[in-house]
Amino acid sequence: MSVKPVVASSDSGFRQSPPTQGSNVYENDTVLQNILKRHLPPSVMSQVEPDLHRFGKLVIDECAPLAKKCEEPGNHPRLRQYDAWCQRVDDIVLPNEWTQLHDIAAREGLVAIAYERPHGEYSRLYQFAKQYMYMPFSANVSCPLSMTDGAARIVELLGTPEMKQKYYKKLTSRDPREFWTSGQWMTERPGGSDVGRSETIAELEDEANNVWSVKGFKWFSSATTADMTMLLARTVDPKTGAVNPGSKGLSLYLAELRKEDGTLNGVRVHRLKDKYGTKALPTAELELVDMKAALMGKPHRGVPNITAILNITRIYSVAGTLAGVASSLAIAKDFARKREAFGKTLAMQPLHVETLVQLELVYRALAQMTFYECLLLGRTECIDENNEQVKSDIKTLRFITPICKSFGCKIGIQAISEAMESLGGQGYMEDVGIARAVRDAQVNTIWEGTTNVLGLDVLRVLKETKGEALFHFKEIILDKISGDKEVPVLENAAEAITIALEKVITFFSSVKNRLELEASARDLTFALGKILVGGLLYEQAAWAVQSRLPNAEQDLIALARWCDPADLHKDIPQRDDKKVLENAKLVFGPDAKL
Repeated sequence: MSVKPVVASSDSGFRQSPPTQGSNVYENDTVLQNILKRHLPPSVMSQVEPDLHRFGKLVIDECAPLAKKCEEPGNHPRLRQYDAWCQRVDDIVLPNEWTQLHDIAAREGLVAIAYERPHGEYSRLYQFAKQYMYMPFSANVSCPLSMTDGAARIVELLGTPEMKQKYYKKLTSRDPREFWTSGQWMTERPGGSDVGRSETIAELEDEANNVWSVKGFKWFSSATTADMTMLLARTVDPKTGAVNPGSKGLSLYLAELRKEDGTLNGVRVHRLKDKYGTKALPTAELELVDMKAALMGKPHRGVPNITAILNITRIYSVAGTLAGVASSLAIAKDFARKREAFGKTLAMQPLHVETLVQLELVYRALAQMTFYECLLLGRTECIDENNEQVKSDIKTLRFITPICKSFGCKIGIQAISEAMESLGGQGYMEDVGIARAVRDAQVNTIWEGTTNVLGLDVLRVLKETKGEALFHFKEIILDKISGDKEVPVLENAAEAITIALEKVITFFSSVKNRLELEASARDLTFALGKILVGGLLYEQAAWAVQSRLPNAEQDLIALARWCDPADLHKDIPQRDDKKVLENAKLVFGPDAKL
């Protein structure tokens, strides 16, 4: 039977119903809801959930349109170095929408909740639940929030009473007129992670008032429009004029960005960075010329002191990756339900489902890692450090923070890229939103330590503890997979996780050579990350079964898929001296040396 041909035009013909992320982020996210229900006491859950429902709608209705405006190329940060009279002003121009997103963050307590501690040790879970929902619709305002959070913790731990009165109150305020954000300046031209090569110095100017003069050049300064910053500088001995070389010569300083008259405090903005992603976020190269700053803590303790910030900002990196995966996956799922190909929707086609299930697993893995870190962080901040549980939590958090950041951010960026591809050519279009998510997520594999730097950090912990950290990790994981095995999936997963643990311990115990261990740091870190996620998914599934949740089956399926021995039991490749050197020769030529 012949039919009349359909001819499309620019105004007629097929129109694809576009995918959406729904009208309420919290209500659409059962994974988040169930993680919170598992970790939070019922009394706390009943108090915070109404606010999470409200905020889940607010980020869609209010934040998303503001962020979209900030992301328009014409609204990206712009540097105005001189005024009409050739006066150096170094003014970074941002759209009004950026300020509005900043104000929403203050009013919603996205930093304040962590320090008001309305729910004690559980406040971090509540705070990060809101941060996670806010991040995809924040135009990267969440970046200065992460450093502000870390700065508040530093001031809380190391600040004088005067600093706490002035800075802590501003960093943790809910009043947009009072709320301050903080930067964090470490990276310089000689080195990023190798901060010991710093060329920035600090000279004592007024001992009675703790005023130091800072001079140098900072190569990356995220959140350049913040109100204050924490920075590392090499301390000049006031008596001898000498400095200590390496990282042991660095101290931590706090500096305001502007003087009381509104002019910059010895800061010259050399240029704004032209970055691959995070386009709405101002990042700059800065020359510091007699910048007035205050010493934080003891001199020459800069790297240990700034660790309190890094512990927090690295968790933000994992949370930000989670947020990018969640939003991209939501678009991919909705598109699969709506898009038809060859007579069926994509949601009914096995190969497409197989692709999306891998993204679902990454999303659930990142969610478990993020909120487990938050649980530990909350306990270490709120409970006496002499408490046996907290002593254990401190060791656990120190070990898993680089693992989660390294492993989580790496699998996350791959998942977001796959989500883009799942929409075909339309996913590649800028205004769909996944392209920006790919670019923005890439920074999380770099900022606060690249994948390799974090792998070496894991080795550093193992070396410092003489391997005890690994056996402590084993105890934590075995505790998570203990208890009654109500269904076969739990029993099978527990066995798979136990075998994977033993394989990692055997590998670590068998490697005696430094070159081989360093070359394997990434593989070792990823193996530990997979095991950690397995233990966390096990806990979630066991709780869901015991609680008789209607979606317990999904948790069991996720656990079974993650703990498939074919993937979980992969060997870490053996790399002896000969193979490591051969690898160097393959890359750099026959004269390569290590």
